[in-house]
Amino acid sequence: MPQVSAEVVVPVPPAVAFAVSQTTGSLRLSWDPFIRRQYFLDGATEPGKGVRTRTLARLGPAMTSEYVSYRPPTSVGMTMVDGPWFFARFGGGWRFEVHPKGTRAVWKYTYSIRPAAVRRVAEPIGQWLLGREIRRRIEAFGAACRDREILAAVGATA
Repeated sequence: MPQVSAEVVVPVPPAVAFAVSQTTGSLRLSWDPFIRRQYFLDGATEPGKGVRTRTLARLGPAMTSEYVSYRPPTSVGMTMVDGPWFFARFGGGWRFEVHPKGTRAVWKYTYSIRPAAVRRVAEPIGQWLLGREIRRRIEAFGAACRDREILAAVGATA
């Protein structure tokens, strides 16, 4: 399956970087350019393994995903439960590791396109489009990890 990834080094410890990545509501919308709207499903009020969310992308598509792993402060993984017709499968993983300058965040998305007959043409388009989106998103995450208001909101002290 094709994969896109991006990484950034941020000047905060992994626990803070992880907390910023898992923000919700208006705080998340203040930094994440991918999301137009996102909410928990099934009565959940916070992220965790098995929790499902509904995300409406800025560009229009919507996806229901489920956390398949949730290991603060090192990693989180999700898989698509229901989403855009053109994805046969979609999953993502975000990792946070200690770096001499703070935290190295690496985000990866893996996907497959349907129908199979168009994969040869559609996958390069997916690589370009998803690659662009993941780079924009992780750059915005990096900026959020330097934003005093966002850091204060996740309980980070200066």
